[in-house]
Amino acid sequence: MRKVPVSCFIISKNEADRIARTIRSVRPWVDEVVVVDSESTDDTVSVALAEGCRVITQPWLGFGGQKRFAEDQCRNNWVFNVDADEVVTPQLEQEILAVFAAGNPEFIAYGMPLQMVYPGSAKPRPLARDHWYVRLYDRRFVRFRNSRVHDAVVTDNYPIGRLRAPMHHYSMRSFADMKRKLNERTWLLVENSAPGATGSIRLRLLSELPMNFFKYYIVRRHVMGGPKGLRYASIQARYRFLKIYRIWRTGRHKTATAASVSAPA
Repeated sequence: MRKVPVSCFIISKNEADRIARTIRSVRPWVDEVVVVDSESTDDTVSVALAEGCRVITQPWLGFGGQKRFAEDQCRNNWVFNVDADEVVTPQLEQEILAVFAAGNPEFIAYGMPLQMVYPGSAKPRPLARDHWYVRLYDRRFVRFRNSRVHDAVVTDNYPIGRLRAPMHHYSMRSFADMKRKLNERTWLLVENSAPGATGSIRLRLLSELPMNFFKYYIVRRHVMGGPKGLRYASIQARYRFLKIYRIWRTGRHKTATAASVSAPA
């Protein structure tokens, strides 16, 4: 198979049970696969090496920092970020091959949809509408934001190409695993939250749960996922509420109010 001049990079931590599937979805058609592992205690490294990847161990730098480090390890300027719980579909593979078929791509970055796959399911729900991310890009022009919490490519004012075919996202090993990950993520967001006004935080305590349930169940169409979709939307809404509740309980929202009171006129 003809390979495109693209380095695929994957960050990992204890992903031995699923990283091989991710690697196999890209290894045949990209120039190289680089795995940056943050000190896994399972067989992630040996699995990645067995799949023909170049593996680098790097202690955790935060979501954005780890991906920026991985960008620097790639030998090609064009890079493709895939997480260890994602799988590139054959349709997306063909779209990416077409981007490079004529030589230089038209855009300096391309975004694509990510579709959630529930635990125990083989494919996304019908009419899935989850996330859209820039993951294929020329690192000479755009890169991941250096953020401890967020991992998004900063595209500035560059026009972005849009790919239609999705990656499949096997984010949850189980719904219990989903709750564990959301709990950890929520505390991380609380610790890194910007201060907000007391009035707005109280309003969000009332609105966060129903608004997020509507967002996930109706807007993102988890209503099409049956009982699993209902469960997924309910868990997401609960943890979105818990983030606001924990910000309120820890008193982080008071910082902005105190600062505004003490500021000189």
